[in-house]
Amino acid sequence: MLLVLDVGNTNTVLGVFGRASDAGTEADGNPTRLTAHWRVATNRTQTVDEYGVLFRNLFAVEQIEVSGIRGIVIASVVPPLDSILRQVCERYFRTKPLFVEPGIRTGVPVRIDNPAEVGADRIANAVAALEKYGAPCVVVDFGTATNFDVISAKGEYLGGVIAPGIGISAEALFQRTARLPRVDIRKPAHVIGSNTVACIQSGLYYGYLGMVDGILERLLAELGKEARVVATGGLAPLLVKNSKYISVVDDLVTLEGLRLIWERNVPAEAGRAGAKETRSGDRPAKTRSVR
Repeated sequence: MLLVLDVGNTNTVLGVFGRASDAGTEADGNPTRLTAHWRVATNRTQTVDEYGVLFRNLFAVEQIEVSGIRGIVIASVVPPLDSILRQVCERYFRTKPLFVEPGIRTGVPVRIDNPAEVGADRIANAVAALEKYGAPCVVVDFGTATNFDVISAKGEYLGGVIAPGIGISAEALFQRTARLPRVDIRKPAHVIGSNTVACIQSGLYYGYLGMVDGILERLLAELGKEARVVATGGLAPLLVKNSKYISVVDDLVTLEGLRLIWERNVPAEAGRAGAKETRSGDRPAKTRSVR
């Protein structure tokens, strides 16, 4: 089995991929079937052992054997956690992790001024989007920051746009004003708010939606109208229904990208070595709907 970790500033998403089975027997090749995934808070103060216990408990809930993990790949945008997670993998999973960093094979040429600056999660998104949806393509990742990642018709990563996330905007409004409250981010019933909370929610939701569609309009004008727009991240389902340009929500695109990167850097034979899966049963993936 393959463990993938997408370590963001606010949340960390974990996924476990197993091999496709036929009549209860393990098939040849790399793990391709997502059997479970989880979203937990990114905590910079947790120790190696605290993270280890957390991960093992998540595995226990889904009846996944830790000993079945034969590969780990990590995309991290939180450098202080990299050494901690490396120790977690080596101590609790007996596996050396593969970090998405400059020098690894992705299959997607990076055509920007300094490729080392690109976040690992953005590379993973581009890899999966190109594989699943073709080119040209734009991935909008709604996280702590909102990233717009652009893949050309030639399958090249061209760069994109980084904007403050809607959560940051809401928190800044609360902290920098004396009387405005912290509100739940949601679509209001009407654009015209009839109370303070509704007014703030309308400003956040429709203001942010306007920003997203405004940026996409300009990106598509440069890239080509035939480009597909894919949304991911925790807040994607909130905004996609009213966007003019987002055509699909895929909350697992980063995990899929990490799996593909692992396949392109680790020979299948190494991943198969002793990799008899020990997960109980063959139940469908535990996923969370985005719609």
